[in-house]
Amino acid sequence: MSARPIGIFDSGVGGTSIWKEIQELLPQERTIYLADGKNAPYGEKTKETILQLSIKNTEYLLQQNCKLIVVACNTATTNAIGYLRKTYDVPFIGIEPAIKPAALQSASKTIGVLATKGTLTSSLFHSTAKDHAKNSEIIEQQGKGLVALIESGKLHTAETRELLQGYLKPMLEKGIDYLVLGCTHYPYLIPLLKEILPSGVTIIDSGEAVARQTKAVLKRDGLLNTLDNGDGSHQFLTNTDVALLQHFVSEVAATKTVDYLDF
Repeated sequence: MSARPIGIFDSGVGGTSIWKEIQELLPQERTIYLADGKNAPYGEKTKETILQLSIKNTEYLLQQNCKLIVVACNTATTNAIGYLRKTYDVPFIGIEPAIKPAALQSASKTIGVLATKGTLTSSLFHSTAKDHAKNSEIIEQQGKGLVALIESGKLHTAETRELLQGYLKPMLEKGIDYLVLGCTHYPYLIPLLKEILPSGVTIIDSGEAVARQTKAVLKRDGLLNTLDNGDGSHQFLTNTDVALLQHFVSEVAATKTVDYLDF
C-alpha cells in the first residue's frame, strides 16, 4: 500500500491525455503532473537535450516522493526511458506508438503513423515497428508544427486543419485503414481528425493501454493506494501558461488548480 503520488511529465499539455486515462482507471491515486512547456516540443530537439530534460523532470518528481513515474511523452520515452530505468530506483511507464494493435487489426496492412521527428527517428520506434509490423506497410509522417499549435491554444483553427490535411493526404493515397497517434498531444486532435478522415480509418492511441500498464505495475510492486477512499488529489505544475494547462484538465479536475513552477 502506498499513498505516495504517481509522477507524470511531458513537454507541455499533451500528457494530460494520459493523465486522464490514469485518473479514470485509478481514481484513488494521487498524481503530480509536470508540464515542461518552456521546452516544447521535445520532438525537434537532439537526443542529448531530450535526455537531459527527462533527467531534470524525473529528479524533480522524485524530490516530491513519487512512487512511479509515467513518461507521458513519446519522444522522451523513445530517447530516454532506457537510461532512466537504469539510473533511478522507481518503476517507469513509457509511451510508445500503438503499432502492434494497429498491425494486428489492419485489413489493408497499411498503417499511418503521425508522430514527432524525435519519435520517428528513434531506434526504439524502428525496433517496435520491425517486431510487430513485419507484414504491414507503415506510412510515417512527422507532425511538424502540431505540438506548437496545441501549446499555443490553437487547437480548433483553420491553420491546424490545413496542416493536418496536408499530413494525412499521402497516407490516405496509400490506403491506410489505421492511423496511429505517436504523440500524447495528438489525441486532442481526434475530433478534427474524424472530420477529415473517411469513416473506414480507425484512430488509435496509447492512453488506455498506458493506464492499464500503470495499474499492473503498481499492483505488482505493492504500490496501489488502498489508504485513500477513491478521492485522489492532483497537483498540476507548468513552467509556461497556467491558464492553458488549466483548460486541458478542467473538464476532469474542475476544482483543481494549476501552479506555476520556475524550472
